[in-house]
Amino acid sequence: MYDIPVFKTQDSQKVIDFISKHPFAMLIGANDSNEPVATQVPMFLEFEKDQAYLRGHLMKHTTHYQAFEKNPQVLVVFQGAQTYVSATWYQNPQSASTWNYMSVHCHGSLRFLDETALETILQKTTLHFEKGNQDSPTVFNNLPKDYKDRLMKAIVSFEIEVTNMEHVFKLSQNQDAQSFQNIISELNKGNAQAQEIAEEMQKLEADLFNKNQGF
Repeated sequence: MYDIPVFKTQDSQKVIDFISKHPFAMLIGANDSNEPVATQVPMFLEFEKDQAYLRGHLMKHTTHYQAFEKNPQVLVVFQGAQTYVSATWYQNPQSASTWNYMSVHCHGSLRFLDETALETILQKTTLHFEKGNQDSPTVFNNLPKDYKDRLMKAIVSFEIEVTNMEHVFKLSQNQDAQSFQNIISELNKGNAQAQEIAEEMQKLEADLFNKNQGF
């Protein structure tokens, strides 16, 4: 991941909020032959005595499950909106176009958990995506017992003790004020992801240029 300070936030809560908003992450590791493995699963960030943990579940008896059993070192990538940014929108268009995006990378060590933890994680996961509706028939605790028993034989819960968390929120912070405004205007004409990036840029605009210009 690029380590460029201008594309980072000093507010750690914004990174935590980003993970919460984009829980469907890429879980990446390597097997004992050093071949890469990856799977996409929802994960939730939790803290215990200032230690960050990512918790989720995945299917048993798959290549990535077997790989994580033998090599617990993993990388988790949380990806948000992303969009192309044309240099034609800059004050000086004779420069390179680029890509704006938001991403968080978490490194850590994975361990598999017991069935009690699996029940807790499945309840949290289903409640989260059912928007806290305890009465939803698909919330884990409301599922038929025989169905839950079959389900839990096929999956396993895990937690990742996070050892390092990096992020890039690349939102044209290195551009001048007029170019920045031009980019927002053009992105608002684009698709949903472009518009989401424009919205994130607008949140930065006042602080970014007031600070730089000494207003």
